[in-house]
Amino acid sequence: MTYYDGGTNLLPAHYLQALDESFYGLDAEEAAFYKQQTGIQDDAELKQHIMAVQAKAYSVFPYPCIRRFAFTQLKISRLFAYRGFLNLGKTRKSPIFLDIGCCFGNDIRKAVADGYPAECVIGSDLQKDFWNLGHELFRTTPETFPVPFVGGDAFNPEHLAVVPPFTPANQPTTPPPDLKSLTSLNPLRGHVSAIHASSFFHLFREDSQLHLARALAGLLSPEPGSMIFGSHASLPEKGLRVIRKDGDDKRSMFCHSPESWTELWDGVIFEKGEVKVEATLKLLQRPNILLGEDAAQTAHIMSYCITRL
Repeated sequence: MTYYDGGTNLLPAHYLQALDESFYGLDAEEAAFYKQQTGIQDDAELKQHIMAVQAKAYSVFPYPCIRRFAFTQLKISRLFAYRGFLNLGKTRKSPIFLDIGCCFGNDIRKAVADGYPAECVIGSDLQKDFWNLGHELFRTTPETFPVPFVGGDAFNPEHLAVVPPFTPANQPTTPPPDLKSLTSLNPLRGHVSAIHASSFFHLFREDSQLHLARALAGLLSPEPGSMIFGSHASLPEKGLRVIRKDGDDKRSMFCHSPESWTELWDGVIFEKGEVKVEATLKLLQRPNILLGEDAAQTAHIMSYCITRL
């Protein structure tokens, strides 16, 4: 059995599929957002523009989420934690917001458009090419949209080292960094008010998800209300979800359940009672575009929020 493991365990060539414009479909809210952000008002022109950027991104790395236009969905603003996140941006002084696995930066741009202070925002991903394509997608430049980006491998300790979570009794001793000067995420330890991680954890094996959780927890501010939130593939009971089957060859994704996700954060990553964990599960009808006749046509998606108490 083989795992689908993000960019570290490459998909065999026969699993890769040509782009398919039938996956394109903006709802009214998404269309309005992209028209406002790009300045393109004609629906056909907007579609062609988005598809052109999609093709370039797919050549960087063929993530299934790029193939199915997941970057056009208003994912972050439809999370149950979003309103509290925006309120954090309005009420806290210098509320640093990190979007990890940010790809094009579409969730960042939605948050900024809805009022989160842009000067407090930073994006990070393995591939800077995606961030650069985000400027092309939204017709901006680093000057017109100056949110900084820090590229790097989240498993490289020089970029993101694991440290114990900070607590009210163990505050960070360094001042918050200048976000535009960052070359890694490590100077952010203990200073981040909100971390968004969607379609990120499920790219990795169970032990790698544990590592990532520990690493992100070390970035989070100990101030009550600080949060890690997002969504990813899940199951009613934790285990392996087969996402491709060809005879004896299976490709699987490890998925937490809401129960195991809660137990991980409240008691393993943080001391019991230091955080509140909320996790909801939804079953979506969605063809598995990693393909295979036996591929599931539904997907459980978990939305979650871990909040410091």
